[in-house]
Amino acid sequence: MEAAAPTAAAQPSPLRRTRHLLDRLGDRALFGLTALAALLALLTVAAIIWQVISKAEPAVRHWGIAFLWHSTWNPVTNVYGAREYLIGTLVTSFGAVLIAAPLSIAIGLFLSELAPPAIRGPVGSLVDMLAAVPSVVFGLWGIYVLLPFIAKIEPGLHTGLGWIPIFGRANPAGAGVFPAILVLSIMATPITSSICRELFASVPNDLEEAAIGLGATRWEMVRGVVVPQVRGGVVAAIILGLGRALGEAIAVTQVIGNGVPVKLSIFQPGSSLASQLANQYSSQISPLSVSSLIYLALILLVITFVANLVAQSIVHRFDTVRMS
Repeated sequence: MEAAAPTAAAQPSPLRRTRHLLDRLGDRALFGLTALAALLALLTVAAIIWQVISKAEPAVRHWGIAFLWHSTWNPVTNVYGAREYLIGTLVTSFGAVLIAAPLSIAIGLFLSELAPPAIRGPVGSLVDMLAAVPSVVFGLWGIYVLLPFIAKIEPGLHTGLGWIPIFGRANPAGAGVFPAILVLSIMATPITSSICRELFASVPNDLEEAAIGLGATRWEMVRGVVVPQVRGGVVAAIILGLGRALGEAIAVTQVIGNGVPVKLSIFQPGSSLASQLANQYSSQISPLSVSSLIYLALILLVITFVANLVAQSIVHRFDTVRMS
């Protein structure tokens, strides 16, 4: 009996060609557009830095680093120093973060973990809408609503907490560092809370349900599972809110009182780098005064960059610890 002749193995049919020349051109165009956008961003930042440094160079050469701790700002005698404005910026910005950070984290946790679905969307949208309110509107609200309220409560705060130096003598007009801190905290809260909400919502549900299944309360689940998973991002969100507070000029100018020197009491008028720039730039006439003002802008730019570098370092550290 003859063996059957082996049949030739069926050859697989070639795959259809689905990518055409236009697809390849589209890929390259997408790469080029995105690379151009990134390059434009870098060039814009570089141009801003170069312009600020070049305009501030005469004041930097004239005053040197001593400009940071000299307190006199007198256009008549052409003597300038940044100490009072630097102190006012740090006090108002970090004071705002002390209020905005826990408030933003609480809002993010409520909207992502605790709020019923029926109110989660509306409340989240209303909080996000605060970020779209112009700063001049916050300033006007501060003048007509916040300052009269502050003027009423400051005497009581001084009576009860006057033994703490920062709660010293009240200002009858209401304007001062304290209302500036409150306004900045309101302005920093929307962006920080929005990022915190997205971070908390990104935690896998399996981890949360596993913690609840093991007997953890909701608070223990939040503290032991949710927050550790995203703490690096939360720190970055807080630093981003700090950057919002550092650079605000108009709203702060309207409520801070624009007084120097900055007093120890937060109820007294003060000033900041941004408010001084907004107040004085149009009235400066000598080249040295203009350059000194831009020197203030350079200091503010450096502070903002340092804050962002610190935020990136903290985020990287938390990510490294979590992965290890």
